[in-house]
Amino acid sequence: MVDSKLRTNKTKIINTPLNIDDVLSLKIGDMILINGKIVTGRDRLHRFFFNEEPSRKEIPFNLEGAIIYHCGPIIRKTGKGYELVAGGPTTSMRFETYEHKIISEYGIRGVMGKGGMGIQTLNSFKKYGCVYFHTIGGAAAYLADRVKNVAGVWKLEEFGETEAMWIFNVENFPAMVTMDAHGKSLHEEIEKKSLREFEKLIRRA
Repeated sequence: MVDSKLRTNKTKIINTPLNIDDVLSLKIGDMILINGKIVTGRDRLHRFFFNEEPSRKEIPFNLEGAIIYHCGPIIRKTGKGYELVAGGPTTSMRFETYEHKIISEYGIRGVMGKGGMGIQTLNSFKKYGCVYFHTIGGAAAYLADRVKNVAGVWKLEEFGETEAMWIFNVENFPAMVTMDAHGKSLHEEIEKKSLREFEKLIRRA
């Protein structure tokens, strides 16, 4: 059931794994609620994918059509497994060097974090069919409530809790499309608008 506090007339519900039609239907500015599985990935995992190029058979999760979430979660171990305590987004631009390769090699259809990414990743979105979801910063506990359970983990002992790849089952996880598969970036448009306003101020000075 969709949370009535989150849903508006313009809200789109998406379910993972995503396919190319799902991705192409999304445009910048779309408000999204995500249902299904997402995987986390931070610095060490991105470097590992980029440098070591693990085969798809080595990865215990099917990344085809997945959303990779830039998040360093806080996890609690329980008698039944693991529980997410807090899971807010980290700044995505720090992964700009690596993301294009992960998208092309592993079939990722969605990237989620905060702040957007650069032109290299935007070009990959258009070439391979992928979108960027900007989610809420400073709301780690609230977002953790959108995670129904922890379905698995990879590289925990080697990389540690925050850098391991976790797989979460999410329900009504809120985000906005700010970079789409059509070459549009809300972040770029905001930057251009800000630059135009700055230039106006300079001319008036």
